[in-house]
Order: sequence, then C-alpha cells, then structure tokens
Amino acid sequence: MTAPTTPATDAAPSHFIRNIIDEDRRLGKWSGRVETRFPPEPNGYLHYGHAKSICLNFGLAQIYGGACHLRFDDTNPAKEDQEYVDAIIEAVQWLGFDWQDHLYFASDYFDKMYAMAEHLITVGKAYVESLPADEMRAYRGTLSSPGRNSPFRDRSVSENLELFQRMKAGEFPDGTHILRARIDMGSPNMNLRDPAIYRIRHAAHHRTGERWCIYPMYTFAHPIEDALEDITHSICTLEFADQRPFYEWLLETLADGGFFSRPVPQQIEFARLNLTYVVLSKRKLVELVDEKHVAGWDDPRLPTLVGARRRGFTPEGFRRFAERIGVSKGDSWIDMSVLEDCMREDLNNSAERRVAVLDPVKLVITNYPVGHTERCHAPNHPLHPDLGKREIPFSRELWIEREDFMETPSKGYHRLYPGNMARLRYGYVVKCTGCEKDADGKITAVLCEYLPDSKSGTPGADTYKVKGNLHWVSVEHAYTAEVRLYGRLFAHATPGSRREGDPEGLERNFIDDINPDSLRTITAQLEPALRAARPEARFQFERHGYFVADRIDSADGAPVFNRTVTLRDTWKK
Repeated sequence: MTAPTTPATDAAPSHFIRNIIDEDRRLGKWSGRVETRFPPEPNGYLHYGHAKSICLNFGLAQIYGGACHLRFDDTNPAKEDQEYVDAIIEAVQWLGFDWQDHLYFASDYFDKMYAMAEHLITVGKAYVESLPADEMRAYRGTLSSPGRNSPFRDRSVSENLELFQRMKAGEFPDGTHILRARIDMGSPNMNLRDPAIYRIRHAAHHRTGERWCIYPMYTFAHPIEDALEDITHSICTLEFADQRPFYEWLLETLADGGFFSRPVPQQIEFARLNLTYVVLSKRKLVELVDEKHVAGWDDPRLPTLVGARRRGFTPEGFRRFAERIGVSKGDSWIDMSVLEDCMREDLNNSAERRVAVLDPVKLVITNYPVGHTERCHAPNHPLHPDLGKREIPFSRELWIEREDFMETPSKGYHRLYPGNMARLRYGYVVKCTGCEKDADGKITAVLCEYLPDSKSGTPGADTYKVKGNLHWVSVEHAYTAEVRLYGRLFAHATPGSRREGDPEGLERNFIDDINPDSLRTITAQLEPALRAARPEARFQFERHGYFVADRIDSADGAPVFNRTVTLRDTWKK
C-alpha cells in the first residue's frame, strides 16, 4: 500500500508522533506508507490504558490511510489462554476498530524466529548461557557497575548451535540453559548486557500445542514481528524506551543477515495512561479478582474494558477521552473525572430519557378518581425531537423520591411540604396536604390534591407558577427492578500511596483504600417502558444519572440496571 507523501489533513489533533510521521512521509520513508500495530499479550483482560493505545494506533492508521495490525504476542505459554484472545478481540471490536485481514500471532513466526536465533549464533552474536539464574544476575552488574563476561560467553559456534538444537529437542529441563544475545556486558544500558532471547519452557501452547519447548523472549520476538509484518512505526509506552537500543541492534543485525530490508521499523515511545482512583497494574488487578474484592474481571468497578462495557461506558466516550488527553512524552496524572465527563457528554447526546424512582415513597392524590388511569406524554430525548414522545401512565397513587418531601422544610426547599405546591413532571400541579406515618414515625405516604386544569401540555398549565418539579412513577404500572449504584472502586486518588500526615515508615496497601460504598444495590420503581429494555440499552434516568441494562444478568422482561455515571461529578464535593 502506497500513501501520499504530503502530510495528512484532518480534524484530529496533532502531537509529536504525528509530527514524526509527517516528516517521514515528507522524506518518502517507506514510500509514505504508515502501518502500526496493537500487540497485546493474551494473558489477561484489557484495561483503560490499553484503550488509549488502541485508539492511538488504530487512529493513526485511519488518519494516514494505512493499516493497524492486531497481533498477539503469545510467547509465554504458561500464562496464556484462548479465553484472553477471544476477550481482546471482542474488546477491540467493541471500541469500534477493524484490523481487516491483519490478525497475527507471534506463534505464527516461531520457525522464522528460531532460524534467526541460529543465524545470530552462526555470526557470533548469540551464545548459550549455562549459569544458574542467581549467578547470571550477579555477572550482569548493576546500574553503577559494569557486568562481567560469563564463562560460557566464548563457547564456539558449533558448541552453541549443538546446545541450542538440543534445547529445541527437549533434552534439558526448564532453567538449564538460555540463549543470550552477545552485545556488550560493559554497556551503561542494562538491556544491552547480553540479554536473554530464548528460554526453555516445557509447557503446552494454546496454538502450537506441544511442538515447542523453547520460546523466544518478548523483547526478542516483538521487533522481529514488527519487521516481518512491515510495520513502519512501532508505538509503545515509555517503559520500553530503554529497550529501544536492543530493538534497533537486533533489527539492524538481522537486516545485515538479509532477513529484512531497510528501513527497518522505528520504535517510538509515548507516556502511558496514569489515571486517578484506579489501579492499572496487572498484578494488582489479579489480586482484586483472586481475593474477591470484586465480582470478576467484568465487575463494572474494575478498570477493564469488559468491566467498562458492563458498566455502560461507551466506545465513543473512550475515543473522546483518548483525543482529549492527547499524546505526550512526559508522564502525568489524569483525573478520573475527565473520563467520566467524556462518558457524560456522549451519553447526554445518545441516551434516551426515562423516569426512575430510586428511593420511593408513596404519593396519594386524595381527590383523584379511584381506579382511573390516564396518559402523560414525555419526550424520549429533549435534544432529538425526531425521537418522538412516549406515554407514561398516571394514576391516583404514585411513587416519588423520599427526598422530595419534607414535613418541616429547610430554607430554600421548593418541593413538597404541607401547604406547598409542586409540579409532577409531564403531569399535574399538586398541593401537599400532609403525610402518613408508621408506628416508628417513618413516613409511609405523602398526601396531596391535584389541580385538574394544570396538566402539562394543556392551556391551563401556564396558569400555575411553581418552583418544584418532581418525577414520579405510577404505583400500579411501575416496574420494580434491581438497580446497582456503582461508584469509584477506590476512595483515594492514588491507591496505596503515602499521604500527608502518614507516620514515617508507614507502608500502605492499595487494598486498604477500597471504597466501601463503591456498590450499593437497591430496589427501585421504574416507568413501565423500562421493563422491555434489552441488555446494554443505555438511558438517562432523569435527575439521577446514566444507566445501562446489565448485559449479563438481565433477562427478557426483567432487566437489571447498572449506574454508569451520575449526572454531575459528585466527587468534587
């Protein structure tokens, strides 16, 4: 595929990676072609940080008319599983991206990688190491002192080839030998001190089965994969910056051997996502799941993409978020409110409105005819009149929010209290006449009278000027539903970190910062139309926030709803 050499012109914001690509295209490098990749390891579920990388890599390919590959770096069979492959494919598709016919696996290239490793041995650029792991670490040196050559570094080519072939044949147990690149044990970059490139691992692979018992290291495999797939710009996060010299050494050495043509792929690093109120460490996510602090990898409080989808986050919201936070070389923290605001903005435009009473108390209209029902009309979306209106049944007994009545009102309270009037949204103006209580003094019903000529949409509606506007659901017609009120999983912005005032020497565990109120399950009264909501249907529950029908636990005619995000950022308080 040949792309034009002029810079792309589009509405997407520019950043330093685009500047690099624009310059490469101006110079005609790779004939102006742009090919990127998203290369997850299939050993876990994708999280919010991966969403940033996916949007960046696929987005660049779209901007420049190129292609983005989805490639699985499946070089560690002990931790990989087809379950993760399937979940990753589903997550990338859900975000709205298409790799077309560019789906690859590192295991597709195991034969070629093995041949390249043998070539490195043949030209004196690799050797079989037989030191135990602890001695190998000691020989490697430290950041302030150089390494020492292994006693096995000067083995002959023939001996190294024989040992490597015997490793492949399965003659040695795990850990007996490894294959190392032969570069420079005195290099100030630890990654150039003869890094390991192959290890023995007697484990069945999810794709190749028992065929292999030696596997390439990730740092050896992924530059080769990039070159074999004709990737132009290999974009990764900053922690790989120290690995770039080895990336370049390996590809240039193999290009010298005739395996690749030049220019070889170019590695570019950008700052990873650091987001407050979550943990994105795979180890910590595993701990949360394994110790059952959450209900699984798709728990809506977990920052996995499968959890975000179940919570009701949208692909459009993630893409908006990736564009808003931009791409930089420097690490910085992004507040969770930025991601939540992106979801609100998308849902405000896309989610139809519905009525839900989350903390219900009964409202009895004492002068309304017993057994009578009429229809009120509410817009499905105030920003999209073309979506029309829906009917909401109105009757003598309604559910309202408990907070919408005060027997003794506070200053500035404009909702229902004895003697005050308020409008029932889409319905009538009512005047509160009192309440009923149980033996413990708890309010069980609010009493009122309605004004028959005040119905919304009729000429008399404008006659009455009231400040309170309440939502409601007919008791007779309401759908009683389970609603899960999800909040942030952690109560502190940086879980597990020290805070001002902590005693000297105190070490915090991120688990201790879990928010005990991150999930509250309630029984709510919803307008009857919500009974027919399909899994993953999203709505704004008026006055409350955005909610989604749970994609797992909802059944036909009995959806369960998860709160995606509140209408406003309640954490600012």
